[in-house]
Amino acid sequence: MKIVIIGAGKIGRTLAEQLLQEDHEITVIDHREDVLESLSSLDVLTVEGDGLSTETQLEARMNEADLAIAVLATDEQSLLACLIAKKLGVGSTIARVRNPEYASGIQLLKEDLGLSFTFNPEFNCAMEMARVLRSPSAIKIDSFCRGRVELHKVRIPVDSPLNGLKLMELGKLQPGVLICAVERGEKDVYIPDGSFVLQAGDRISFITKPRTAMKFIQKIGIKADRVKQIMLLGGGKISYYLAKLMLDFGVKVKIIEANQEASEMLKAMLPDADVLHGDATNETLLSQERMVDMDAIASLTGIDEENVLLSLYAGSITDAKIITKINRTTFSHIIDKMDLGSVFHPRYIAADMIVRFVRALENSQGSNVETLYKIVGGKAEALEFRATENSEVCGIPLMELPTLPNLLIGAINRDGTILTPGGRDAIMPGDTVIVVTTESGLDDLDDIIDRRRWKA
Repeated sequence: MKIVIIGAGKIGRTLAEQLLQEDHEITVIDHREDVLESLSSLDVLTVEGDGLSTETQLEARMNEADLAIAVLATDEQSLLACLIAKKLGVGSTIARVRNPEYASGIQLLKEDLGLSFTFNPEFNCAMEMARVLRSPSAIKIDSFCRGRVELHKVRIPVDSPLNGLKLMELGKLQPGVLICAVERGEKDVYIPDGSFVLQAGDRISFITKPRTAMKFIQKIGIKADRVKQIMLLGGGKISYYLAKLMLDFGVKVKIIEANQEASEMLKAMLPDADVLHGDATNETLLSQERMVDMDAIASLTGIDEENVLLSLYAGSITDAKIITKINRTTFSHIIDKMDLGSVFHPRYIAADMIVRFVRALENSQGSNVETLYKIVGGKAEALEFRATENSEVCGIPLMELPTLPNLLIGAINRDGTILTPGGRDAIMPGDTVIVVTTESGLDDLDDIIDRRRWKA
């Protein structure tokens, strides 16, 4: 697809990187010469100019593009850029809209504005955090098959029965669970087979039904107590959205925000939360506010270094669930070594949403991807495909189906019944199939076939 990104800030750059991996043709518009020069390492076309200018958009060949994505400084600018792009003839438009007050109104005006999709990185990030906090034992949770199947990521404790277990023996411990990815150490990622031996400290991603997930988590020695009270360090947009979500779940929320004006605004917007004006890096204040008694702590200030420090401190004095927000992409190899609990990158969450939308857009052009998530730090993908009457993989026992290396079929949804597939199972037309792979760019279920070993 031909995609024009209007705005080359943090989100714009991340979108360009992610969409390039999907083999799309990318053009980036920005008025800042130095910012465009920073994209020189990427295989993208750049156009220097005002993204709200018809002439600039035409120079970027907007009239020939399939999709425009506007991520400008303000919501109003992004919406106007999309409106202009639509008038010039672009196929679809996406706008970043961050203001909470616009949320309901934009949905009403979507059609009039010609918008295909809007996204809010802060709200989307808060939603991901809330999902994990509902199951505090998990580092990350993704859902498939309209919530019937979940992909959980957890760390194996030292005293867990999984330590030293071969995957082929997993069914004896808990049927209906399939471990589809293992992260070991700093860099190693495995799509394991039955002979793979698990170790304490491994970060495993497993697929199962939601109820089975909770049973499995308890059996492998991970505490799964419900979050009753949470402390949010920093009072930005993500804190607001997360506080609102957690209050709706009946959780007690305490927010510490250093800016007087911001704290007063939060008090007015969140009357049921306990909002304090103070420095979240003040150890005495954290002690006075009983950080040690919290079930969950989220480090959400605008400074990554503060968030890292706060999460490390919280982890040293409490067993609470730790959430850490990181904005930068640099020094990730160091951050990965630290015990920061569940780490969230708002820009990557937003980029993943856009990639899923683009894949869905391609469905009308032959793709049959229903859901897509980047997992294990973006090193692998979990995709949900729908099998059709024409799918070559149908009717063949999985043990006889030659699939690509580092690819695993994680679950089959057949008319609402979730199957944990074995070698004798076969995919049938109408099934939705969850595939986990380190290969990127799969658009069709038949793409899982290793053609070098395939005999049609």
